[in-house]
Amino acid sequence: MEGKVSQSSGYELATFAGGCFWCMVSPFDQQPGIIKVVSGYTGGKTANPTYEQVCSETTGHAEAVQITFDPSVFPYERLLDVYWRQIDPTDTGGQFHDRGSSYRTAIFYHSEEQRKLAEASKRALAESGRFDRPIATEIVAATAFYPAEEYHQGYHHKQPLRYKMYRSGSGRDQFIARHWVDSGDAGKRRDLSHLTPLQHDVTQNNGTEPPFHNDFWNNHREGLYVDIVSGEPLFSSLDKFDSGCGWPSFTQPLKSEAVTEKRDLTHGMIRTEVRSVEADSHLGHVFNDGPRDRGGLRYCINSASLRFIPKEDLEKEGYGQFARLFGEGK
Repeated sequence: MEGKVSQSSGYELATFAGGCFWCMVSPFDQQPGIIKVVSGYTGGKTANPTYEQVCSETTGHAEAVQITFDPSVFPYERLLDVYWRQIDPTDTGGQFHDRGSSYRTAIFYHSEEQRKLAEASKRALAESGRFDRPIATEIVAATAFYPAEEYHQGYHHKQPLRYKMYRSGSGRDQFIARHWVDSGDAGKRRDLSHLTPLQHDVTQNNGTEPPFHNDFWNNHREGLYVDIVSGEPLFSSLDKFDSGCGWPSFTQPLKSEAVTEKRDLTHGMIRTEVRSVEADSHLGHVFNDGPRDRGGLRYCINSASLRFIPKEDLEKEGYGQFARLFGEGK
């Protein structure tokens, strides 16, 4: 059972149930100020339950994630915002293809302040009109939390291909795209006047720049790569590697929910296109020939879709919360 965090550390706990806990780790674990994300079971009566027991719905527990976070860097309100964007809060019978009470949604608050913030965020979501059914997610006091078996922890890192197939097959990604991306034409409604002709062609018309003749294919500086259209952080130099293909290559996005993947049948090939979620910019493609020891994926991305921000400029460019990734900042 997870214990309380030390008061002297300044860290706090947050606990959320949102269906399959595999899919609830990745939205949080790469965020600045997130210290740890643990998959587990809570909300029931059985001590130290197994995965099989929870799935059989004999324990009363829900699959959940417990997050240790630094509120001075990533406040609880932001955690709530990330949480709502991962789930169908109107579903009372489970989440997506996973049915039953063990896959219910719930916010387990650890303090009166968390309860008030959770209730306020739930009201705001209900009043937003984003969903045409009532918000059913429970807000209840946190009880004992039992970490799940080790093979469940960080599943998206241990089995990235299976994880992506599961997310897509469950219907979660499609639901998020339908309800949280304002439209597939979002990028085109933005001001694109700052784009060069090549940047416009790549991001808006699914173009491709020449290999080995682009800005970042051999860039070795530390920093962030953000969407050239929206400024949304997409990739980190920490995940960049030399694939020899002539385009910037990454083993993973900075945040899995910042990009979306689509089947691409153009040019007589079967590929997986990668697009940014916020601006719907075409970024490139993802392949399964990446480094085996780093998940096996290769995100092959056009430099023209990206803007690079060196680690020493993150603060002044408004990305100070990411400085800690590179040992910079406070």
